[in-house]
Parts: sequence; structure tokens; C-alpha cells
Amino acid sequence: MQTSRENGNDEAFASRSRAVGTPLRPNERVVSMDDSVSRALQQGGVIDITTTGRKTGQPRRIEIVFHVVDGRIYISGMPKAARPRSWLVNLDANPRFIFHLKGDLTADLPATARVITDEAERRGILIHVARAWDRTDVETMVAHSPLVEVTIDGLDTGA
Repeated sequence: MQTSRENGNDEAFASRSRAVGTPLRPNERVVSMDDSVSRALQQGGVIDITTTGRKTGQPRRIEIVFHVVDGRIYISGMPKAARPRSWLVNLDANPRFIFHLKGDLTADLPATARVITDEAERRGILIHVARAWDRTDVETMVAHSPLVEVTIDGLDTGA
């Protein structure tokens, strides 16, 4: 089940699944995987994600960008060789997370991440991400950009 918040940034709420029959909180509404959510997931854009801390088990929420390549959802970032991103390490340890649509349409969507490490697969996806960001350093991105494929619970990708 997906939920949407009109206002606020409630990490504790976003980090857990809603039990069937749980009453809604103020400013909260249930949304189904309707056309508006599906359309938002086809466009790419700025989102938040809430991961579970690898060491602490606490929810960790960050803002990030998602991309859609060949009908699949990916999250990536700028290349940095210095150290792995905390959110990526968290997803590697526990791939379940919350994908938060925000803006005109808000929805907290339970999801699963698959960290992509295969060089050929990374290149095939990151070339599209590089193009979207007007970057020409695809090989640097392949070597140092985080990359995960996202599967939204209840979303039929048609793949």
C-alpha cells in the first residue's frame, strides 16, 4: 500500500510499512498505483529516499535524482572515487527502502534496490544518465558513480 503526505518530513513514518487497517494520520491519504503515480514514475526527477542505516538500523532520508531508462527506474549520482555513499552502502546491506515522490504529487512507495556492479550493465545505463546531465565523462561515471535499479512494490513494469 502506498501513502502520501501533504506536508511534513516524517522519517519515522516513512521508514515503516503501513499495516492494513491502520488509521491515517493528519494530512495523510492513501493513494493507489494510479495513472498519476505511474506517470510520475515514468518521467524521472528529484525524489527523496529513506534507507535503513547499515549500522544503526535508523531511517536515513536524502534527496536524490531518479532516471528512467528503457522503462526501468534507476538512481545514480555524481562520480566520486573517495568513498562509497552512505545511502548506497545502506541499500547494499538492506535493499528495502521508501521511494518518496515529491512536488505536485507526493507518495511514499515501498521499493527494493539492486546495486549494479557489472561494468557493461553500468555503461549501458550511465550513458543515458550522462546525456541527461550533459556530461561527457561516461567512463568516469562507470568507474565511480553509484547506480541502483529500483523496483517499486506493486508496479507492473511490463518488462
